[in-house]
Amino acid sequence: MESSRVAAIPAFADLPEDELAAVASVAYEVEIASGQALAAEEHTGHTLFAIESGTADVVVEGVTVRTIGTGDVVGEIAVLASPPDSFEAPEVAEGGVRTASVVATSPMRLIALFKRDVWALDRRAPIATQRLRAVLDEHRAQDAERALAKQRAQDERGGSTGSDPLAGSA
Repeated sequence: MESSRVAAIPAFADLPEDELAAVASVAYEVEIASGQALAAEEHTGHTLFAIESGTADVVVEGVTVRTIGTGDVVGEIAVLASPPDSFEAPEVAEGGVRTASVVATSPMRLIALFKRDVWALDRRAPIATQRLRAVLDEHRAQDAERALAKQRAQDERGGSTGSDPLAGSA
């Protein structure tokens, strides 16, 4: 893949030429149709995707939590949450659990990187992998915030319905 395509993704913009070349050497292109899934929540994932063009919805527990598009990176949690284990079967060694489904809402062109290649880039392109970990941290923070908001909403519903069997029973 051409380094210029990789450099067009904000997470990789302004990388030193040797790092861009390292990422480009292991990247490959994927094109998908509108309505096709890039990732399925709770399934094993072994690839992260940088969006060159198109849009997709990120869906958690059946609820669309955000729309992503050109320049965004997804799939990094399954890829970066734990290092590959060379003693495990390939499907285990190369993949982590997806925390969301990602479904194309338009035709998409993606730059894809396999887990084993991302982890190998740690030595060849440390700035690039540091930036991918920053994306991971940002998405984990968003997930934690969403979970907290969901818990608060459940607590408010539970508290306002009088569902506590001990309330007022003294």
